[in-house]
Amino acid sequence: MSRDVTTSQEPKYVVEDLIAEDIDAYLDVHQHKTMLRFITCGSVDDGKSTLIGRLLYDSKMIFEDQLAALEDDSKRVGTQGQEIDFALLVDGLAAEREQGITIDVAYRFFATEKRKFIVADTPGHEQYTRNMVTGASTADLAVILIDARKGVLTQTKRHSYLAHLIGIRNIVLAVNKMDLVDYDQATFEHIVADYRAFAKEIGIVDFVPMPISGFKGDNITAHSRNTPWYDGPTLIDHLETVEVNSAIDQSKPLRMPVQWVNRPNLDFRGFSGLIATGTVAPGDKIRVLPSGKTSAVSRISTMDGDQELAVAGQSVTICFEDEIDCSRGDVIAAADAPPEVSDQFESTIVWMNDEALHVGRSYWLKLASQMVSVTVLEPKYKIDVNTLDHLAAKTLELNEIGVAEISTDKQIVFERYEDDRPLGGFILIDKMTNATVGAGMLHFSLRRAQNVHWQALDIGRKHHAGLKNQKPAVLWFTGLSGSGKSTIANLVEKKLHRMNRHTFLLDGDNVRHGLNKDLGFTEADRIENIRRVGEVAKLMADAGLIVVTAFISPFRAEREMVRSMLPDGEFVEVFIDTPLEVAEERDVKGLYKKARSGELKNFTGIDSPYEAPETPEIRIDTTSMSAEEAATIIVETLLDGN
Repeated sequence: MSRDVTTSQEPKYVVEDLIAEDIDAYLDVHQHKTMLRFITCGSVDDGKSTLIGRLLYDSKMIFEDQLAALEDDSKRVGTQGQEIDFALLVDGLAAEREQGITIDVAYRFFATEKRKFIVADTPGHEQYTRNMVTGASTADLAVILIDARKGVLTQTKRHSYLAHLIGIRNIVLAVNKMDLVDYDQATFEHIVADYRAFAKEIGIVDFVPMPISGFKGDNITAHSRNTPWYDGPTLIDHLETVEVNSAIDQSKPLRMPVQWVNRPNLDFRGFSGLIATGTVAPGDKIRVLPSGKTSAVSRISTMDGDQELAVAGQSVTICFEDEIDCSRGDVIAAADAPPEVSDQFESTIVWMNDEALHVGRSYWLKLASQMVSVTVLEPKYKIDVNTLDHLAAKTLELNEIGVAEISTDKQIVFERYEDDRPLGGFILIDKMTNATVGAGMLHFSLRRAQNVHWQALDIGRKHHAGLKNQKPAVLWFTGLSGSGKSTIANLVEKKLHRMNRHTFLLDGDNVRHGLNKDLGFTEADRIENIRRVGEVAKLMADAGLIVVTAFISPFRAEREMVRSMLPDGEFVEVFIDTPLEVAEERDVKGLYKKARSGELKNFTGIDSPYEAPETPEIRIDTTSMSAEEAATIIVETLLDGN
């Protein structure tokens, strides 16, 4: 079937006349338009880029960069909106796809007479699901495209599930390429029925189905003569009239994550950030979380001066009537309707990294302006988006979706994601690479988090250390099996003991006879092994002891996790640097021989990696010094620091 690039309708929205007659009036109207963010998604080659091209062409939309040029035009002449050639536009979008650009999210900025838009053109390939999640995370609406010849496909289901999971409640089902099925009503209705059955299963209670042709322009900006049986809205009519999230957010209680404390002089102290939900005015009672301190708003400052009212979506600086503590990461909330505070949660996680989730590893969790350490427990299950079955899972691989409990190292301010996206959605960041590896949604805090509280104690770590007349420290020995860690650690403790220092030695093998006897040597078990030892070492340091540990501890991330548990300067990483061939020659316990023969799996240096420290406090080269010499250097370095 041949296809040409003509359209059966005349463009509906013309803005050139107003621009030509009064550019200042147009810019004023444009400035106060509402903004709709939406995504186009679906399977590969369903026509997402073509649809965007048709929207731009048929609606005579004005690009944001053109408007910026108009605003900078000091002559204020009658600049005309630019005519867009549809064939060239579609060719340009196709060229992006050929160059691989649409494996990422392509954003378009444009406007009609009634509303401004940001559309995210997301990739249809399964391996780039993470990019679709990125585009959906800030969207008010999703246009799910379906090729009329193919019907509901796996990616249709995947993207619909993710859009709903992310919190998008405005769904348009755009059955595209209707011209290639002769605008057959039965085909359209069959696809809509199939999709409705699936949508009901995943909780989508309402959606707007439309028969369209992005290439021909049917039902994009005007009703098509080719579908007399369709009496619903055109796509642009729906996009211009659907309620946006910003309007909904203004009806909720005040939530403003603090981005920074603004204090240009002694007479001004304000707290700046983007209002996530609600409204605020001078005199309103507020509560700062997690501290719970209360005050009232004295003034609201912006770049345009003080305001009597600020609403969701605005960036402002709020001043308080009282001098109460408030800093970056805190949340300013309505005093009578504060959000929750907790450190343990159930969450849904979308894994977005090529390297699988490391259960028990410490990642950074970023939620609004809050940044904390978090560990993810073994997933309760992962979700098959095709069947919606809950499948057993030990971890999460790239693009997999699972439900898991998470635990943060300090309490954070949050709300359920379905109630508040800014305070319910988070990202996970790898501490070593700073790469974003996952995105998640908080469901609720765990009951045990609400039942366990820190007990205030009168005698603390300073008292314990003062009684022992020493500074607490954790000497963390790391290196390959056979490198000499235990031998040198034992000598170090003996030397410290002779100096009347209070010490305790935690040895890797000894700990596995008791505290960690339930753990094996998989990567997840190794991570948990170090986490437990780190917690024990921290408690011993709190008791004022010098703790000496001897563990292979092969992963940098876990060593950094233990470092983060302790005050600055108390974690001393001691790298026992012994080449693999030297350690294997020693093979005191016969472990390398077993590993080489295949009898011992997951052995560090053979079939499990060892990540050497990059900047240890102490490096010991056992090929150039004896164990006694190494112990002397370590003790002298430790005591010099004390």
